[in-house]
Amino acid sequence: MIPITMKRRKIAVAAGFCLSFFLGTLMNLLFIPGFEHHQNHADRVHRFYHEQQQRVVDGTKLHVRDSDAAAAVDVNGEPTTSSRQRLDLQLQIRERYDEVLRYRQQQSPWSGTGNPVRPLERRRLMDLAQRNNWELNKGTEKTSNQYTDSHHRLSPAASLYTKSRRDFAVNTRIVNGTPMLGCSSIDNVTDVQYLGSGYTKAVYKAALNNSLSVALKSVDFGGHDMENCVKKYGSTGDCYRLASFKIVKEMTLMERLQHPNILKLFGYCYQDSNDIRDTVTAITELGSPLEMIQLLQTSWEERFRICLSLVRLLHYLAHSPLGSVTLLDFRPRQFVLVQGELKVTDLDDASAEETPCSSSADCVMEFPARNFTLQCSRGRCSGMNEKRNLYNAYRFFFTYLLPHSAPPALRPLLDKIVNSTGELIWGIDETLVQLEKVLHLYRNGLYLQNNTQPHRAEYKRVVDASITGENYRCWPSYQHEGCMLSVFNIHEAIGVCESHAQCQAFVMTNQTTWTGHQLVFFKTGSASLSPALGKVTFVRVSS
Repeated sequence: MIPITMKRRKIAVAAGFCLSFFLGTLMNLLFIPGFEHHQNHADRVHRFYHEQQQRVVDGTKLHVRDSDAAAAVDVNGEPTTSSRQRLDLQLQIRERYDEVLRYRQQQSPWSGTGNPVRPLERRRLMDLAQRNNWELNKGTEKTSNQYTDSHHRLSPAASLYTKSRRDFAVNTRIVNGTPMLGCSSIDNVTDVQYLGSGYTKAVYKAALNNSLSVALKSVDFGGHDMENCVKKYGSTGDCYRLASFKIVKEMTLMERLQHPNILKLFGYCYQDSNDIRDTVTAITELGSPLEMIQLLQTSWEERFRICLSLVRLLHYLAHSPLGSVTLLDFRPRQFVLVQGELKVTDLDDASAEETPCSSSADCVMEFPARNFTLQCSRGRCSGMNEKRNLYNAYRFFFTYLLPHSAPPALRPLLDKIVNSTGELIWGIDETLVQLEKVLHLYRNGLYLQNNTQPHRAEYKRVVDASITGENYRCWPSYQHEGCMLSVFNIHEAIGVCESHAQCQAFVMTNQTTWTGHQLVFFKTGSASLSPALGKVTFVRVSS
């Protein structure tokens, strides 16, 4: 009997472990953003500095032949891959080059309101770029001459890559009136931190001129794309070019698609590194990874802001100068937060091509929970890019962030938004209209219930005073150690206090949220009342 019991216990323990592993894996796939940390932080930072030291700064050395290594292999008679494999790799490089070229040929002037670069950032970028202008002009001139002189000596892949670099340098010197940063801007970066990597790119945080924090994106030589390509084709140089076109594509889209909810491109640098000529580094705006589990613990107002930012972005993508753009790799980890605003950071898997079709049977969108069949119109699946984006927004964001802890008066409209996007009844235009309506109702206090009943207690108003301690916790709160909520006016603050059994006082701070709501500290008492300029404290005196 005892052995049987022990066996059952072991089976139960094993089953519990498997269930925990499954749930953990599922949470990682669905919610945990960021990158695959397959190398530790110290190794990554060390490698970054090592690569910086290896890079050739002299512009005269940047455009020698890119096919030397491959040629040497041929001369030695020890090819590492077959002719067919080499041709296959060259065709893949050509396809990516052609895709980048299509996006570059589109003209997409800034169509939003105002310059997306904030004033302080703009001044810093101008200062950093001043010393880079001469280098950029000189480098572009050398690029043109050397490209012409050595074009016949380059392999097909190297030739395309050199031409791509030359075209990008000519077309992107200035974006929105701000000069692009270059190699001199990152020669002496400080505070370098490895943030993570995905299949293709490694991302670092760095400080430029000790004043501007940026993200540096480059091809991860130890990443999935490079390792698999080199293993299959045996050509590090051409595999790098194939992978780097993802970064070039992303830079091109960042430059073409100017919107407040798209990460800003500050500049780029081509330098020699790791025995590969002309490795590319993108210099972009820095954001914070989107931690979905943490977002579920934040205030509804902040979660609504993220959803509104996302819908504004998707509306722009549906009507962009490049056509309707879809995010094929649509997951929370592809987004970051910049001062509370959601921004898409990964555009290398974006596409402006609508799916071709011969009938509606070719226009099936498959998702884990359900499928949708769209109409085939003029050889294209009608609206598939827009609808794919919208349904992904529903399943990754709306269902988790929109309804929970929302003001009661707004919940019916929010439920309608969630249901209508989940069934694709609405398109992105109507979804944006409805979310902007929610913003209007909330920002102007129109969500407050009309309550003619008097408050249950009277409150004493104390100007320029605050309560330093006597905190209690509530959810969701802007501070973990106390109860800080946003309110439209004093009447809403009193209503919140009377709904909390612990509340005996509250402090109206001089801080406001992005909607103009005032932040309020709710307290258990007023014994620690002390002077505080600009704050107003209300103490319950009767009940």
